[in-house]
Amino acid sequence: MIGIKAIASYIPKHGVNNIKQAERFGETPEFVTSKLGSQFLPRLDEGTDTSDLAVHAVEALINKSGLNKDAIDALVVVTQNPDGTGLPHCSAIVQSKLALPTSVAAFDVSLGCSGYVYALSIVQGLMQAAGLKNAVLVTADPYSKVINNDDRVTSMLFGDAATATWIGEDPVWHVKDVRFGTDGNGAKHLYVGDGHLSMNGRQVFNFAAQKVAPAIRDLLQANQWAEDDVDAYLMHQGSLAIVDAISRNFRENANKFVRSMEGTGNTVSSSIPILLESFMNDKELKRLVLSGFGVGFSWATALLVRNQ
Repeated sequence: MIGIKAIASYIPKHGVNNIKQAERFGETPEFVTSKLGSQFLPRLDEGTDTSDLAVHAVEALINKSGLNKDAIDALVVVTQNPDGTGLPHCSAIVQSKLALPTSVAAFDVSLGCSGYVYALSIVQGLMQAAGLKNAVLVTADPYSKVINNDDRVTSMLFGDAATATWIGEDPVWHVKDVRFGTDGNGAKHLYVGDGHLSMNGRQVFNFAAQKVAPAIRDLLQANQWAEDDVDAYLMHQGSLAIVDAISRNFRENANKFVRSMEGTGNTVSSSIPILLESFMNDKELKRLVLSGFGVGFSWATALLVRNQ
């Protein structure tokens, strides 16, 4: 069985005080804490790029888990903001900086907030098809590279971070089932134009509030899981208001929707693995729901089962 063996994250120590930033836009501290949910937004270290975030996360994974670099067969980087202009692919740069074997399969996945759930399936399928033993799935999408700091809508939401997930045999968690969705009509509501991120916050919120809960319910029903069978629901941490809106559809289990973005903000594809990292060794938790949603519009939902 192939699944998740270990997760590590890297969150830059310096960044933006979101309470002070909100004051600049005429917003109150209460708005930040109750709606956005993020009091601090980490930022890329000066002189570094996306690949450096990824390297830090992989190094943290190796130190934490004991994974041997020479045993890595595949390296997949989920990002929509790679180094430079995107050529070459970020994973090739990461492979070089880490001095991984040249036999490694390395490629990028251009997905945003749904990217971690998508990539879990992509990596698992690749490993099964090619007989690979160990893969590292990296998420690194520093939106600070495309944010206009004078844009009230985006500058108070996003934080920079990276994660690295070891996928291999004898896992701690395995994916039981997964479902995907895409509505390209939403592309105009969250995009980069003229080098800066543009977002229609109301439309993105409505999309998440309307699409995610039915997607979760459909997957639960397909696997004959009751809502109460799930020990924790790990949603993409788009904002506190979005997670709250989704959780209200699961009244008796709303308290199982994890909220943890105070010191990170919306870290795009890294938000779910950052949450999952904290649950890796909690053996009281047996069943999890993961759901990522955002730019595209794109969404993906998975059921995770503890294997050990």
